[in-house]
Amino acid sequence: MNNKRRICFIITSRIHYARNKILMKLVNEDPEFKTQLIVGGSALLAKYGDILPNLQADGFRSVDKLYTSIEGGDNIAMSKTTGLAVIEFTTALQRFKPDIVVLRGDRFEVLAAAIAAAYLNKTIAHIEGGDLSGSIDESVRHAISKLSHIHFVTNEKSRDRLVKMGEQPDFVHQVGSLDIEFLAQTPPEILDEKHLNFTGVGATIDFKKPFIIVMQHPVTTGEDNFKNVNETLRAIQESGVQAFWFWPNIDAGTDDISKAIRLFREQHDQYQIRFIRHLSPEQFAALLKRAACLVGNSSAGIKEASYLGLPAVNIGTRQQNRLAGSHILNVVYDHREIAEAIKKQLAHGSYPSSDLYFKAGTSRLIFDILKKTPLYTQKKFYD
Repeated sequence: MNNKRRICFIITSRIHYARNKILMKLVNEDPEFKTQLIVGGSALLAKYGDILPNLQADGFRSVDKLYTSIEGGDNIAMSKTTGLAVIEFTTALQRFKPDIVVLRGDRFEVLAAAIAAAYLNKTIAHIEGGDLSGSIDESVRHAISKLSHIHFVTNEKSRDRLVKMGEQPDFVHQVGSLDIEFLAQTPPEILDEKHLNFTGVGATIDFKKPFIIVMQHPVTTGEDNFKNVNETLRAIQESGVQAFWFWPNIDAGTDDISKAIRLFREQHDQYQIRFIRHLSPEQFAALLKRAACLVGNSSAGIKEASYLGLPAVNIGTRQQNRLAGSHILNVVYDHREIAEAIKKQLAHGSYPSSDLYFKAGTSRLIFDILKKTPLYTQKKFYD
């Protein structure tokens, strides 16, 4: 029992859980591992989709809960949340004493966990390092990579980038995307159409007709999120197409976007949009597979949509530098340009599936490396 390798997953949003789910189950079911979970951030907040019931249903027992999110929806709240989270993650990690801490992506809460784990001399495994994007997220992603010891990247360009950043090549593994693996294994037939039209608020969606998905999150580096989302709202309204619109994440600027959505609903009696806060990972994946187009600034429009060949309209700078396929039309925050791009994408229809982010057996590849990789804490710059 004492020889089990303790693997601690940091989960700070519903999306983190969805994208780590297959890997987490592999680890949890292996007798040579002891699975630990530290759950915090929006993953514990009801309005963003509290995942604790999902974790219990999926058989995860060793779970620590950290309530660190400070209300405010601005950069000050985000910065203070990061500081508080460092303290709380330190306490939780000291209690769990993991051998490996598994982090994913570029979230500010994840940066807090990386800082805590590094100072506690824990081996850190980072998923999705080396990617480029926009706003403060890219800087956070690279900072987490520099604190990490084992890297699981989604594509070869990201691997090369990490090596150029001084990471040891033997510890940088190109494994593909967990997001795409989860998506590929989710059948579209599980979509519960009736349930979706009782979830959230707004128009009833006719699934016999084309519909789009809209996901527009805040940009934290000084952009006018209220003005920008109003351009998108106007574009969707004027296009006349049915839409599922997902509420923004918890980043600075979320209150401005939420306010714009509420005002839109109050000022319009007729619209074809259903506003939804969150769905289960499986229902969201199935919904993506049935959509005609994805609009906004979510990474789903870059990665998941590329694999599905789903037409996407990428708005603004939030994803501006990501490795992207031919399925995307990039536009600025202008309702005319957004509406025209949607029209073009709906007329075009499906694109060929891309393997930019796909690699068979991603979770199994990561699992095998977590099982056998040497543990170390003192990093050396690879020159």
